Amino acid sequence: MEHIALYRAWRPQSFGDMVGQQHIIQTLQNAIREQRVSHAYLFSGPRGTGKTSAAKILAKAVNCEKGPAKEPCNQCEACRRITSGAVMDVQEIDAASNRGVEEIRDLREKVKYAPTEVRRKVYIIDEVHMLTTEAFNALLKTLEEPPEHVMFILATTEPHRLPATIISRCQRFDFRRVSLEEQKERLAQISKEEGITADAEALQYIARLSDGGMRDALSILDQIASFTGGHVSYQQVMEMTGGMASEQFGRLARAVRNNEPGAVLEQVEQLMQEGKSADKCMENLLYYFRDLLMIKMVPQADQMTDRILNPEDFKEMADAFSKEELFAVIDTLNRYQSDMKYASQPQTLFEVALLKLCSVSDRRGQGTQETGAAPSGEVERLKGQLAAVEKKLEQLLQQGVSAQGGREVSKPAVRTPAPRASSAAKTPQHMDQYIASRTQESFKAVQRQWAQILQRVKEEKVTVHAWFMDGEPVSVWEDNILVAFKNNIHRETTEKPANKQVIEGVFESQLGIPHRLVTMMLRDWSEAVEGAGKPQAEELKLEHEEDGAQETPWIDEAIQLFGEDLIVIKD
Repeated sequence: MEHIALYRAWRPQSFGDMVGQQHIIQTLQNAIREQRVSHAYLFSGPRGTGKTSAAKILAKAVNCEKGPAKEPCNQCEACRRITSGAVMDVQEIDAASNRGVEEIRDLREKVKYAPTEVRRKVYIIDEVHMLTTEAFNALLKTLEEPPEHVMFILATTEPHRLPATIISRCQRFDFRRVSLEEQKERLAQISKEEGITADAEALQYIARLSDGGMRDALSILDQIASFTGGHVSYQQVMEMTGGMASEQFGRLARAVRNNEPGAVLEQVEQLMQEGKSADKCMENLLYYFRDLLMIKMVPQADQMTDRILNPEDFKEMADAFSKEELFAVIDTLNRYQSDMKYASQPQTLFEVALLKLCSVSDRRGQGTQETGAAPSGEVERLKGQLAAVEKKLEQLLQQGVSAQGGREVSKPAVRTPAPRASSAAKTPQHMDQYIASRTQESFKAVQRQWAQILQRVKEEKVTVHAWFMDGEPVSVWEDNILVAFKNNIHRETTEKPANKQVIEGVFESQLGIPHRLVTMMLRDWSEAVEGAGKPQAEELKLEHEEDGAQETPWIDEAIQLFGEDLIVIKD
């Protein structure tokens, strides 16, 4: 047989041919054997998992001339004609093309008449979620009171889009993705019978690419076998599907881990030269780090890492990262992947994401050196500064003691500390009011409606929604809604007048009264909340003086060197 249309040649013709749906097959066979077949079924699940095939097999089983039987014979006239689609009483309807109310009304008229060629009329409605609301309403009456000779089989990949009134009138079966092992076995069997020589690694990779859909797996095998003349190798699968070998991402991850920006950009350029797209590279890199995390955290991770052929090869790389670092890498890549969907230059964002990971790796390396056994020159310099401060503090303490032992103690002039950098410029005005209002009912009301607000923004302008969804509401004060952002680019873009106008319009329509959008960075908000109610070092110093303690000049020195957040003053 030529290596074309493998799925058509290997499409299941009986329940025994189906892969991975044993629980559904057993239930249907028992219902046929006991003559308790329902008048309406709903088959839902991912694409390529056998929903339509199961529907046709069920239609043959109930109409088989040697049955009804739990397996159609596929030999009688009825079975052969149903397989070829030549029986008018068994109809497969594409709801995407026949989604209107008129088509369903026409179907309602036809179901009244008894079958003329087989025992039972069977209507298979594929992608039923595409029907209009009016069409669903027209179908509902027929599902409520169907004639005895009619069976409906509804198939869909999106059951959540079906009205509850339709679902409740059907027996529902959820088709699951076919497991990796079952797909490999079936692909090996088909390859053997079709005369295709295929490497085990190639079949495993094809199975993983199909994401649990047997139809997709057969299509990929068919395509590669046709091109290569019947021999399928792992490298050919990689080249023809645009896949990327995990070794490439291993080199990329190693360059990130070692803080080598040049090597990172070189690897990205090589991927682009091979014709890979930046968004696909980002997706695969996310999967790669996800699999590293699985290997690090889960024993026997080979059952969970679908894109890793040999988990042992990845053990060394997984050990090079801590769990916290892998979580941070995945979080960073995920945020940049969201931005890439709307970027005109996705490759640039891909490169920026990797360079940012390098900078994080660099800071991590510095932190490791500071706490390690072999300190760097920077650490030595800081130690020298600390020793000098300690010596100065000791001298000042001695001077303070001798002054107190004398007859007169002159009150030192109050010294004003040198101005220090403040984050107030990053935060909106009235932060105290926002912090105090974060538990008020007005804020909780906004929180409850936030999902609807995001959806309304998306309906108004999807690009604004892409930036705005990075933020989260943290407080409401008067008519101001304070939204904190993780990413400064998202915050600045949201603040643009045109975008802000869209969001504030949604606020007014959703909440009933006008509200103003106020933004800040999430990290600044967290710091402000943590610092609320804590006396600052300056306040502590004044309290110390008011209690009669002598002014201590070294407090200013310490505050200037280390910052007021790190200073605790004790008597």
